Amino acid sequence: QLQASGGGFVQAGKSLTLFCAVTGSIFSINNMAWHRQAPGNHRELVASITLAGVTTYANSMKGRSTISRDNNKNMVYLQMNSLEPEDTAVYYCYAEISRRSWLPLSDYWGQGTQVTVSS
Repeated sequence: QLQASGGGFVQAGKSLTLFCAVTGSIFSINNMAWHRQAPGNHRELVASITLAGVTTYANSMKGRSTISRDNNKNMVYLQMNSLEPEDTAVYYCYAEISRRSWLPLSDYWGQGTQVTVSS
């Protein structure tokens, strides 16, 4: 399971860091990412990070956010700066996980954490 936390209510221009912990039996974790979904919108990728630490960002978050991971703790983080009201959404963490050595990678999603940015 993936457990996301760190969301909240912040004013525009402020920063927020999201946390996501992978729990349960883990053999390996490949790509990890953060997505978000605002009301009435499709879920969209915010940022992703490979096992080797290669990162990609959505244009809307490039330069304002940093995704990182701790492979020892099975955690992925998203630091967001200069938040804007348009960043208001439910943020979901995602990971490709193999639970056993003989099992393929499967997609796992966290439960989502609400981020609300006021103007």
